Amino acid sequence: IVGAVLAYALHPGVERLAAGGVPRLVAVLLVEVLFGVALLAVLLLIVPIISKELPLLREQIPLLADRLNRNVAPWLAQFGVNVSLDIAGIKAFVLKYLDANLEDGLAAALSSARIGGSIALALIGNLVLVPVVLFYLLDDWPRLVERARALIPPRMRERVGGFLDECDAVLGQYLRGQLLVMLILAAFYSIALALFGFDLALPVGVFTGLAIFIPYLGYGLGLVLALLAGVLQFASWYGLVAVAVVYGVGQLVESLWLTPRLVGERIGMNPLMVIFALLAFGHLFGFAGVLIALPVSALIVVAARRLQAAYLASPLYRG
Repeated sequence: IVGAVLAYALHPGVERLAAGGVPRLVAVLLVEVLFGVALLAVLLLIVPIISKELPLLREQIPLLADRLNRNVAPWLAQFGVNVSLDIAGIKAFVLKYLDANLEDGLAAALSSARIGGSIALALIGNLVLVPVVLFYLLDDWPRLVERARALIPPRMRERVGGFLDECDAVLGQYLRGQLLVMLILAAFYSIALALFGFDLALPVGVFTGLAIFIPYLGYGLGLVLALLAGVLQFASWYGLVAVAVVYGVGQLVESLWLTPRLVGERIGMNPLMVIFALLAFGHLFGFAGVLIALPVSALIVVAARRLQAAYLASPLYRG
């Protein structure tokens, strides 16, 4: 399934290269390699965050807990909420789990691999299988499309083919609009965090912007990384307030303007329809519903246009 979705998203690039005179096999390899490099670059954004924040985490967590005991606990006690953090226990936890050296981490990884060997094997198998499936699907894409069209009854082929072509165009507009939203948000979060003085503004901002493609989860991961960076870099509430301002403004801009304008209008949906689709699909199908809300709604819009045109041309309407 993952290979098929990626093939659908990447095949326009292969077709353009092939139309420009590049041999199809070379075009497929080039597109797949570029996609792999881009994916690896996104994953590597997390490395500087982890390498910089883990040492700070070891130093700051006990200090942060002590600060909460001294400043926050008395304030909460006024409302009848008694909170007391065990500083000694927190320090022991930090020393045990965050002060492990590379050898300990490697030993733990090997132990986990022995315990969950079947899971690790399945994961490795999928990591190998997806690029292979993607390669063959990209290489055979025109033939697969023609075979699928051949299954349509001849009398319906023109009508169904036109509908599928229109759906394909709308989904392409959706992907291009979503990519534009991701790039704008990556730039916004990076610049905004840098203006507030965050050392990890670029990796955190770019990761958040690109992860927005996964609704709510991507934003949540970026928010957690930014909060960690703020808590560990700044010794006051400044970091938390800065993150709240940046991510609050970013979420409002993305939800109320960027997605409705750059994605919704491209697929024929006004801002109110976009918001309603996200809420309705999320309520009915949960996280998966939010993920598929806009592309499925785009297909529904295309079908509704076709039905409207057929109705207006029918004797029932014309009398």
